[in-house]
Amino acid sequence: MNVGILVTGRPPGDLAGTFGDYPAMFAKLLGPGFEVTAYDVTVGEWPERPDAHPAYIVTGSPAGVYDDLPWIEPLKAFLREAKGAAKLVGICFGHQVMAEAFGGRVEKSEKGWGVGLQTYDVTGAAPWLGGERSVTIPVSHQDQVVVQPPQSRILAASDFTRYGVLAYEDQPALSMQFHPEFEPAFAKALIEARRERLPDADAALASLAGPDDRERVAGWIRRFFKEEAA
Repeated sequence: MNVGILVTGRPPGDLAGTFGDYPAMFAKLLGPGFEVTAYDVTVGEWPERPDAHPAYIVTGSPAGVYDDLPWIEPLKAFLREAKGAAKLVGICFGHQVMAEAFGGRVEKSEKGWGVGLQTYDVTGAAPWLGGERSVTIPVSHQDQVVVQPPQSRILAASDFTRYGVLAYEDQPALSMQFHPEFEPAFAKALIEARRERLPDADAALASLAGPDDRERVAGWIRRFFKEEAA
């Protein structure tokens, strides 16, 4: 399967040179049986049509969905056009922009930054889930979905993030606030790059020494992409 990667940002500084860019991270996360084609939507790169790929991943970004940037409204429009024509997966900013495109709302959270490893309780059911009761995954965000999109349901949540994982009932679409594509070394380097903006960088760094469930969540995405349409 060839998955279109809608790229909405790059790792800061020289981190891409060390760890690769986001399309490379997703290619590694998906593994054998998947190829990726990247489109940098921030510079106007788009698939020829929404059904050019059977599935898309929308990446994380340093931007906020509420920012006055020329590519954000076209991205929302593309996602609406792709509804039902391709499977959609949103990660962090991708989770947020999907929520806004489909009727929800996103704001900069009063809770501040979420960084390091955080644990989400799996509260919903889907055929491509693996039976986990919780997952512990790297996060890096200060924006959050505050109004749940219509026709979506919550699959996982935490005390910090109420709408942690959303699945859509009216289309094959899945989104998550956390970052399964972030290996611990990259997550640590990202925290160091943003240290001056983070209130408790040392605690976040320490948390990343623990075990995580990135591979379990990767399995969710693989099975979601391979699942036959209803």
